Amino acid sequence: MPAEQNQPATELAALIQLPFPGATPEYAQARRALLAEEIELRRHMTRVVEQRRALPPGPVIGKDYRFKDEQGFDTGLAGLFGDKDTLVSYFWMYGPQRERPCPMCTNWLGAVNGNAADIKQRVALKVFGRSPVERQYAFAQERGWRDLNFVQTVGDDYAKDLGLLNPDGSESPALVVFRKDGDGTVRLFWSSAMRREMADPGQDPRDAPDIASLWSILDLTPGGRGTDWYPKLQY
Repeated sequence: MPAEQNQPATELAALIQLPFPGATPEYAQARRALLAEEIELRRHMTRVVEQRRALPPGPVIGKDYRFKDEQGFDTGLAGLFGDKDTLVSYFWMYGPQRERPCPMCTNWLGAVNGNAADIKQRVALKVFGRSPVERQYAFAQERGWRDLNFVQTVGDDYAKDLGLLNPDGSESPALVVFRKDGDGTVRLFWSSAMRREMADPGQDPRDAPDIASLWSILDLTPGGRGTDWYPKLQY
């Protein structure tokens, strides 16, 4: 249904059926108002998705970035697509200087691993890291990840060109989607652009919608994300 024909969110929210008896009028009214906002949020998210998909052709990736794939073979960016025309890549914070990978990257990849087999039916999915590919797979085996494919960035050109190496030697993560044209030309389709300095006051930097299921689930709870907690590698 076109957006201009959508029924007003407040009218749809009036159809709410609370799952348990005994709600006060104040709760019912507040929940109905919240549902109207949730419906509007869903519609806005749909518009954002459509706007993203309508992006014009992105810049050609002219630099010959090199990678070592899961077999340790040297390959270029185009070689990571397999038989797909789209490559979803995530650069995680597990460089050779780190004894252990970033806990938040680990949390996010754990959730992606659960969906990776399905995702790879539609697109190529690769995890980039500066550590040797064998080291990345050793950690994946420790976590029980079976459906993620890791590659090593050869040299630091890729990380530097994306601004992922910080002056103090630490790294930043990056979610980047590439598209391959029919003639084999690789282009940028989309990359996360919400940098740390774009965060609203009192909030951690994050994308919208938040693609980390950890935070999305905690956002459903009374306590929310909290301000004094962060995921760990072990509990």
